[in-house]
Amino acid sequence: MKAATINELKQELLNTPPAKVTELCLRLARFKKENKELLTYLLFEAHDTTAYIENVKIEMDNQFEEMNKSNAYFMKKTLRKILRTANKYSRYSGLAQVEIELLIYFCTRMKELNAYIKSSTVLSNIYNNQLKKITKAVDTLHEDLQYDYLREINKL
Repeated sequence: MKAATINELKQELLNTPPAKVTELCLRLARFKKENKELLTYLLFEAHDTTAYIENVKIEMDNQFEEMNKSNAYFMKKTLRKILRTANKYSRYSGLAQVEIELLIYFCTRMKELNAYIKSSTVLSNIYNNQLKKITKAVDTLHEDLQYDYLREINKL
């Protein structure tokens, strides 16, 4: 079965009655956890971005606390998992500011693992790649916001 294009789906949804659209959304949410999470974000959390960012930071904190620091391999796996979580939640919002704030927070928390980062090139590469990603995202913002975020990046 070939999937329809976004434009075709949009046209069909415009011609569908609201009750049927609600039914389709609920059915879509049943099949995949990410669909349900996205729908939850859009319905309940999209209006308050700062609270959303704080909730994601709390979740990231919990993952950092559970990190196995016995060797670099386990730390790398946990850091990648935290990054997947942060990227997923920033993708839900679609805002560059959310992505930047989450990645800056990730790098700040990762910097607290300073001794581990210096001893492992893999961990330092993860850190450096996130800094590059942040600066690339900051370049797309307005000049005033760029200045504020660049100050935070320089602290890292």
